[in-house]
Amino acid sequence: MNIEITTQPNQVDLKTISQGIESYNQNYLSDDVVFEADNKFAVFAKDAQGKVVGGIRATAFWNYCIIELLWLSPMTRGQGVGSKLIQAAEKFALEKGFSYMRTETLSFQAKPFYEKHGYSVFGELADYPVGHTTYCLVKKLKSI
Repeated sequence: MNIEITTQPNQVDLKTISQGIESYNQNYLSDDVVFEADNKFAVFAKDAQGKVVGGIRATAFWNYCIIELLWLSPMTRGQGVGSKLIQAAEKFALEKGFSYMRTETLSFQAKPFYEKHGYSVFGELADYPVGHTTYCLVKKLKSI
């Protein structure tokens, strides 16, 4: 057996490991859960000229919507734009049948923002990145 590390994996090899975990998961989960496609979406805040000044990138599967990124330009911070973005993302996720939102944020980023919007810390990674903490947060969505 050879162990190989690559920074440029080929698609066939990646598909093999995806299919392998799907096959294993079928022993424990129904096929509609095992083979559920990722639902990727984004929410944008744009200025009057159509320039993106903030946004959320997310993916959703297995009853959870995961906020991968939330960014606000300096000129939009503190003006409620982030709140509007997260409310729109949560509404979209709920409409698509997802029950939870989760995300990660760094100690110098948006932990208080997420907590203000009902997210709770469920985990911490100290010194990740070095000198900082990564917080893992979750929120149960409620029908609006």
